[in-house]
Amino acid sequence: MTPGARLQAAIELLAAIHGGTAPADRAAAAFFRSRRYIGGGDRRAVIDRVYAVLRRRAALDWWIGRAMPETAFPDPERARTIAALTLLEGWSADRVGDAFDGGRFRPAPLDSAERQLAHALAGNGIDSPDQPSWVRLEFPEWLTPQLAEAFGPRLETEMTALMVEAPLDLRANALKASRESALAALAQDGVTTVPTLLSPVGLRVEEGRPPLATLDSFKQGLIEVQDEGSQLASLLVDARPGMRVVDFCAGAGGKTLALAAAMRNKGQVVACDVLRGRVDRAAVRLRRAGAHNVERRGLSSERDPWVKRHAASFDRVLVDAPCSGAGTWRRNPDAKWRLRPEDLTELQALQRRIIESACRLVRPGGRLVYVTCSLLPAENEEQIDWFTAQRPDFALRSIADVWAEVIGGACPAGGPTLALTPARNGTDGFFVAVLERAPAVEASP
Repeated sequence: MTPGARLQAAIELLAAIHGGTAPADRAAAAFFRSRRYIGGGDRRAVIDRVYAVLRRRAALDWWIGRAMPETAFPDPERARTIAALTLLEGWSADRVGDAFDGGRFRPAPLDSAERQLAHALAGNGIDSPDQPSWVRLEFPEWLTPQLAEAFGPRLETEMTALMVEAPLDLRANALKASRESALAALAQDGVTTVPTLLSPVGLRVEEGRPPLATLDSFKQGLIEVQDEGSQLASLLVDARPGMRVVDFCAGAGGKTLALAAAMRNKGQVVACDVLRGRVDRAAVRLRRAGAHNVERRGLSSERDPWVKRHAASFDRVLVDAPCSGAGTWRRNPDAKWRLRPEDLTELQALQRRIIESACRLVRPGGRLVYVTCSLLPAENEEQIDWFTAQRPDFALRSIADVWAEVIGGACPAGGPTLALTPARNGTDGFFVAVLERAPAVEASP
């Protein structure tokens, strides 16, 4: 592809992301599936430019509004791309104009407003002392109280960490490989990894984004893609061989696979989700991983009759609750701008309905593990406070105690629950709470 063709592809991909409902990574995958003529190097260049725009969207829009306050650009993705070329890549206005030349597969020539925008922005940097903190730190203004409550004086540090690209983490599949043998197999495939600092089964790719699907180590099921934070959440379920375990919101099955591996294929894992298609698609991953103790089950809703029929019959119930995804903004920075206050209210209500129903599956003495990939107290600590007030038969276990039993070493949490963040822990943002149901009371003779 020519440089101009790459620019046009980036503009089209931005339009697909902002004009659709799929997260940026899925939208990008669909975009390139329909354009298989775009080679690997060109794909990487287009994705890098698109994600640069997504990561600094608030600042780019701020600059556009400041430079052209009376102008409504008919194609906002072209305007953002022009702003990114000048503010992030240091292009001159003339260079921008030359790239937008209307040639084959290249962007149409700049109109007068776009040309004026390029001239107004050229020579500036992306940051300005005049920007409000939510613009400079790239988060929705309405979330300021929630994020300030979560992080206090660490707000800037934490939000800055969410603005950079996430590393690529892999989990060694214990059903087929140890971490050491997986590391060696990846090295043979030409991929250099290092052990993750917190997860005992994790590996972090040191450089780049290798095409994992083409690697022998991946095809053989020795590894799975899973962020280190997600690995830790899965481990803290403490799913042991021979147990009966439910992954209540299994989705594509990442944590289901981790649970099956921890159980060494002994016992039973039931992977549930209201989106039956997602559960069914997990079958390919399960076969590759060699996970044979997993039953896939679609649910009509969180209160499907199946839950009542299997009440109090599982040792562990994992609720990886639908949430805002604020902890994953490094991977899908577009998600923050899709989120609205009413969405958060609806998510809180859904989370409560899910945990209220799923807890019925936990046997006396068993555990309910509540997980989100959110940083917001409204989806995390506040939900646990609500649940324990509603269900006094469930008590919050100290996460440090669970960590010592399952993982060992120093727990990175100072309180009763675990909150992982990119700045503090180098993982995606995750919240984990372990709740234990009171044992059954024996009847007196």
